[in-house]
Amino acid sequence: MKIFKTTFLTLALLAGTISYAQEETATEEAAEEASFAISGSIDTYFRSSDYAPFTSFANIPGFALGMANVVISYEGEKSGFVADFVYGPRGTEAVFNSTGSSNIVNQLYAYYNVSDKLTLTLGNFNTFLGYEVISPVANFNYSTSYMFSYGPFSHTGIKADIALSDDISLMLGVFNQTDYTEGNFAIDENGVTIFDSYMYGVQLGLYGQYINLLAGEDYTQLDFTGGLDLSDSFFLGVNATTTALAGDAGFSGIALYPQLALSDSFTVGLRGEIFNETDGGVGAISSSTEDADNTSLTITGSYSSGNFTIKPEFRIDTANAEIYSSSATEMSDNLASFVVAAIYSF
Repeated sequence: MKIFKTTFLTLALLAGTISYAQEETATEEAAEEASFAISGSIDTYFRSSDYAPFTSFANIPGFALGMANVVISYEGEKSGFVADFVYGPRGTEAVFNSTGSSNIVNQLYAYYNVSDKLTLTLGNFNTFLGYEVISPVANFNYSTSYMFSYGPFSHTGIKADIALSDDISLMLGVFNQTDYTEGNFAIDENGVTIFDSYMYGVQLGLYGQYINLLAGEDYTQLDFTGGLDLSDSFFLGVNATTTALAGDAGFSGIALYPQLALSDSFTVGLRGEIFNETDGGVGAISSSTEDADNTSLTITGSYSSGNFTIKPEFRIDTANAEIYSSSATEMSDNLASFVVAAIYSF
């Protein structure tokens, strides 16, 4: 009996040791799966001309600052968060509807992986529409298109990302009014205006091509964003959008983004954009209620060495009316400008 008790006690201790080791291993594996990261970028540039096209960012003459971008993120097994902060002129333009301390918050959201196929996200996140984004690191061209500049920058709300298969995805979302990041209200000269309606977003992803819809009161935007690798060195991106605003006002556009890699470190790319406004649109290229159109051609070179990228860029804008300043007293229907940008990502 004593031998049996001793053997039983030894087995129990051994089982406890194995169980503890398994729990410790599981804890270590969970810790390895979770990741905390700090990333971001800085950008600065020189613009040759005193006047710039009516698009966002890269529009200050002479030597100018872009922004400092710091992104803090945590990715756990089931959940995580992103806190994205921006400082500088580019960041100020990106969060133009934010007030107080929120005017440095580009994105702030938490997410939960309900399953391998469903993720819920709540907070403020950059828009799902369009080919271009706020961070210059993810854009090939340094200056931005009219479609991006006058479309939404960000949304605050909740969205569900659903993986229908390996190549097909669906996003459904409910948001505040576009670019109102802190709540569904605006602070104007008379006090606070409360919006009584929300925006609704849908995105269908098909084999790397995306059909996007954003709709709300007096606003409907249908957008297509995609691209194809035509060879190992040649990529063609495309963005097309049409937007209906209050009354008959609206805007539409299409842009092609061919990019050719000449070496491992140097790529040259072109953005050709046609942008039209109806009944005044958003006032991008027309200050009246008339129809207006603009053609923009941007040629950009991109040389990278490690985390450092330099981008020389030449851009020509042409409109159907004299809308661009050519001097302090004269206007013109075309504008040419040269920009060279330096970007460092980490």
